[in-house]
Amino acid sequence: MADAQINRQILLVSRPQGEATASNFKLVETPLEPLAEGEVRVRNHYLSLDPYMRGRMDDAKSYAPPQPLNEVMIGGTVGVVSESRNAAFKAGDSVVGMLGWQEYGTSDGKSLNKIDTSRVPISAYLGAVGMPGVTAWYGLNCIIEPKAGETVVVSAASGAVGSVVGQLAKAAGCRVVGIAGGADKCRYVVETLGFDACVDYKAGKLREDLKAAAPKGIDGYFENVGGEVLNAVLARMNAFGRIAVCGMISGYDGNPQPMDAPRFILTQRLKLQGFIVYEHLDVWPQALKELGERIAAGQLHFRESIAEGLESAPEALLGMLHGKNFGKQLVKLI
Repeated sequence: MADAQINRQILLVSRPQGEATASNFKLVETPLEPLAEGEVRVRNHYLSLDPYMRGRMDDAKSYAPPQPLNEVMIGGTVGVVSESRNAAFKAGDSVVGMLGWQEYGTSDGKSLNKIDTSRVPISAYLGAVGMPGVTAWYGLNCIIEPKAGETVVVSAASGAVGSVVGQLAKAAGCRVVGIAGGADKCRYVVETLGFDACVDYKAGKLREDLKAAAPKGIDGYFENVGGEVLNAVLARMNAFGRIAVCGMISGYDGNPQPMDAPRFILTQRLKLQGFIVYEHLDVWPQALKELGERIAAGQLHFRESIAEGLESAPEALLGMLHGKNFGKQLVKLI
């Protein structure tokens, strides 16, 4: 293990003032301590970058505590066990966990789950068969509760969560309309993911194009963006529509957006519910089983944006917050 004596890590060293910057992070090298009894060491292969990370960088009240300063930045990882003193794991096991922005993670094993990479690529366990996939599955099935023939709209439709929402809604017999930024993303959403239509919010005709794509109104909406996108959808919601609020990325980076929701919630008798997927661990086994089976059978498509090397993580996160990624944003560590 001569190559495993030094661990490269990225720490959060300051809170953003307005928009986050790369200077909020610091790359450090630290020696790896020998494993204690019961511990597992994992060589991380991929690091997940997700919108929630921006919220954790602030010292503000939220559903989870803020990321502590001068500690390894939080993040989901997949990798392979390189050394184990835990009977539940052996060297060579592929695992998923929350080992953070570092090349090696050390765990007591309680937060690690073994994964099968024989039919599903290891990176997919951070996307379509991971937290984003379960987020999509829960918001669609447990909040929107789609019925065949209804119209479901998905914002950030080409992203890790939205792409899964739309494909599952199509499988449920719905008309599915995506909202994405740019002609390339919209083309992918329709031609590869199988959505019925996609509205390019960057084209400058959001409300007109949404009306044309959803002429019978909108019954279910999966919200990832907020701001003007949400306002445009609210104006097209049918009576008794359901909205699953997963994220509001347009306002994450020090730029909150106004929302028209209160008026439409009343007049259209809408159900609008926010959710945090880690509060619904009871559905994870069922969701992961279904998602994994769909991936293995070629029935669920996904796309990844991959940044190379741990040092690329800060800029990749900042780019994702501004929509520069296409699909699930990952950092390849090996």
